[in-house]
Amino acid sequence: MTSKSDFTTEEWQVILEAPPSAGMIVVTAQRGGSFRETIAMAKAYVEARQQHGESELLDEIVAAKPERDHTHYHSPEELKQHGLQHLHDAVAMLERKATPEEVEEYRQFVITLSHKVAAAHREHDQDVSDSEQAAISEITGALNTTVA
Repeated sequence: MTSKSDFTTEEWQVILEAPPSAGMIVVTAQRGGSFRETIAMAKAYVEARQQHGESELLDEIVAAKPERDHTHYHSPEELKQHGLQHLHDAVAMLERKATPEEVEEYRQFVITLSHKVAAAHREHDQDVSDSEQAAISEITGALNTTVA
């Protein structure tokens, strides 16, 4: 089993910041609903905590307060590009140090969080807008997986 102690402080920070980065990519993909979408992100962490015990690594990640990248971006596009790189870097670190099952659980958590954020605010009579779905597809690509 992989745990926080297997990572440097900097690596762990990247791993903790990546899921909220995915959430922010979805939040900024479509105007409106950011308050509800931010609450949905927090709920995704709460729900993941309730599944405690299946993965020590994921338990440690969701037990931590969601960390966000405090860099001030000049545009949603800049936030998206940095966030996607963040996701890619986090998965690359996990692939080097964690089991394949733990990496997949991390990916699933990020994708589930992204879907919950997107569905938190209906736009144009859709649970997930086209721009939010496009953002989720890009997040899935950055996670190096085909599961959406």
